[in-house]
Amino acid sequence: MSDATARAIAPPRRRSGPLRWLRRNLFSSPLDTALTLAALYGLYLTLPPLVQWAFIDADWVGTSRADCTSGGACWVFIATRLEQFLYGFYPAAEQWRVNLAFGLLVFALAALSFHRLLRRRWLAAALLLGYPVVAYLLFYGGALGLAVVPTHQWGGLMLTLVLAIVGIVLALPLGVLLALGRRSELPLIRAACITYIEVWRGVPLITVLFMASVMLPLFFPEEVTLDKLLRAMIGIVMFQAAYMAEVVRGGLQAIPKGQYEAAEALGLGYWQRMGLIVLPQALRLVIPGIVNTFIALFKDTTLVLIIGLFDLLGIVQQAFADPDWLGYSVEGYVFAGLVYWVFCFGMSRWSQRLERRLGQGR
Repeated sequence: MSDATARAIAPPRRRSGPLRWLRRNLFSSPLDTALTLAALYGLYLTLPPLVQWAFIDADWVGTSRADCTSGGACWVFIATRLEQFLYGFYPAAEQWRVNLAFGLLVFALAALSFHRLLRRRWLAAALLLGYPVVAYLLFYGGALGLAVVPTHQWGGLMLTLVLAIVGIVLALPLGVLLALGRRSELPLIRAACITYIEVWRGVPLITVLFMASVMLPLFFPEEVTLDKLLRAMIGIVMFQAAYMAEVVRGGLQAIPKGQYEAAEALGLGYWQRMGLIVLPQALRLVIPGIVNTFIALFKDTTLVLIIGLFDLLGIVQQAFADPDWLGYSVEGYVFAGLVYWVFCFGMSRWSQRLERRLGQGR
C-alpha cells in the first residue's frame, strides 16, 4: 500500500476544542443543559459571597479577636493557634524534632520516586526498618540527649499523621496475610482468617477504640501499662487490616487461574508463587481500593477524640472553648477541612500516577 493510499483511507482526525468539549460534556442533552445551568446559577449565588467573606473582607493580621473588625473571616484565629493545631501540646523548644522526623520521611519518599536512583532497595529497606526507630527517638526522646516528651502531649496534625502512617504501614502487610489466609486450602487457617475479618468488619471503629482504651489493659498484668496512643494504634491497625484484606482478596480473585498453574509448572513453592507472580499483579489491580482504604483511615483518625487524644480536628474543636475566641468555629472547621482535603487529594493523585506508571488499565 502506497503512502498516498494510506493517507487517503486514514480515519479523520478527532476534532477537539473548548466549544466541542462544552457541547459534549455540559450541553449534550436537554437534561444535561438544565443541570449545567442550575449548577452555574448555584455557583453565582454562593461563590461571590464566599470569596467576599474568605478573602476580601477577611482579617489576616493581628494577635487577638479585637483585630477582627471587618465582618469577614477572622484568619487571625488560625494564625495565633497554628502552632497548637500542628503540634498539639508538644513543647515549642522541641518541635524541631517533629520537623526533622517528617522531613526525613519526605526526603526518603522523594528519593525513592527517582527510578534511576542507585540502590533503591537499600533505601527502601532502611525506610521500613530504620526509620521507625529514628522517628520514635525523635518524637519521644529519652536517648541521645533528647528530652522525653510523653505521648499525652502529642496532638494536632502531628498526631493525625503518626496514627495514619503507622496504620497504613502495618495494616497493608497484615491485610495481605489475612487475604492469603482466607484463600488458604487449610481449613483451620481459612476459618480463623474469615472469622477475624468478618468480626472486625462488623464492629464500628469508635467501638474498637473504646474497647482498646478500656478493655485491652485488663488482659495484661497490673504492673504492665500500655500507653493510650499505643492502644489506639493497635485498635486502628487491627480494624483497618480487615478491610484491607477484602481489598487484596478481590485482586487475588481477579488473577486468572492460568497464572497459578504456570507458576506451579515452573516448580515454584507457595510463597514464591505469591511473592513473585500473583501478589504483584493482584496489588496492581487493586491500587484504587488500597488508596481508598488509606484515605478512609486518614479521616477516621478523628475518632481518637473519644479516648482523649486530640488530633487535628480535636485540637481545633478544643480551641473553640477559649473565651477569647468564641464564635469563630467556622474558620476552624474550614482550616481543618482544607488540611484533610489536601492530604486526601494528594493521595488520590499519587495513586493515579502510580497506576499510569504501572500501566494498569491500558
